Amino acid sequence: MLETIKERSFGFITAGLIAVISQFLTIYIPNIGGATIAIILGIFLGNTFLTQPILNAGTKFAEKRLLEYSVMLLGLTITFQTILKLHWSGLIFIIIQMAVTIVSAILIGKWLHFGEGIYLCMAGGNAVCGSSAIASIKPVINASDDDAGMSITLVNLMGTVMMLVLPILGTIIFGHVDLLRGALIGGTVQSVGQVIASATMVNQATVQYATLFKIMRIIMLVVVVTVFAKMHASNQSKQSTTKEIEKEIKKGKIDFLPWYVLWFLIFCILNSLFNLPTFVSATAHFLSSWCEIIALAAIGLRLNLKAFLQAGKRFAIYSISVGLIQTIVALILIKLLIA
Repeated sequence: MLETIKERSFGFITAGLIAVISQFLTIYIPNIGGATIAIILGIFLGNTFLTQPILNAGTKFAEKRLLEYSVMLLGLTITFQTILKLHWSGLIFIIIQMAVTIVSAILIGKWLHFGEGIYLCMAGGNAVCGSSAIASIKPVINASDDDAGMSITLVNLMGTVMMLVLPILGTIIFGHVDLLRGALIGGTVQSVGQVIASATMVNQATVQYATLFKIMRIIMLVVVVTVFAKMHASNQSKQSTTKEIEKEIKKGKIDFLPWYVLWFLIFCILNSLFNLPTFVSATAHFLSSWCEIIALAAIGLRLNLKAFLQAGKRFAIYSISVGLIQTIVALILIKLLIA
């Protein structure tokens, strides 16, 4: 036990320090967000100065566990009642938007000859909530660490671009209608932090609307994870017998509802049914954000930039294509359903 803690401590502490530095840098570059800075800084340091093997155990632990804790804690920050504030048109917009994003990411991924691990992680990460969604999807589809890490990097980098562009695009197309600008940002931008940072560039009213639309996407996380688990099991069934699949499920290799997604749902229900003290949601949000930032720093440290750049053209086409489709479809749906 002590040996394991010692083995993991170097990489974990390193990722934690990068996260602290990233949060400090948001004082000077507030519009980017600590999560994005953490992964970019992690990639730079992990491919230059911090390449020591002693960091591997700790960064791997931080990448896996902290994203799981982040997902779990998100349940204490949202309630099902918030959906009612955006009426049925807002809900229909989110459902269609997510469905189109998922289908597009899967089809484009297959067209570019990516494996299931990449295209399902990309689909969930773009459609739901970035890194947290990928953390939930990874175990139920048995995606590799490389596939999940690459997907998280792509989703966060594309999210950064959209975070900066959409406030301007939304204002040009929708004028100063905060609801519509909030729908565009909250319905498309990937991570929670990026949504808030993007909407903050407009005004506080847009932040509130964008957050509500984003929350609806997060609530759909359990549905997406369950559907992807069944898709993975179906794909596996083409290559395995029923008995082999049953053995995999019993071993826990095919998990239809990971423990942290289950706790996410439980916390969300509790938060919806009971009037929990404000400090509970505030503390959960604080801890969830830090878990995500430290995990993203660890992911950056573990990313092999050389391998990433070698496959860069295909990944760039993939990421940009999905981002463009998300944005175009969102603009059309907002005009049809909400405006």
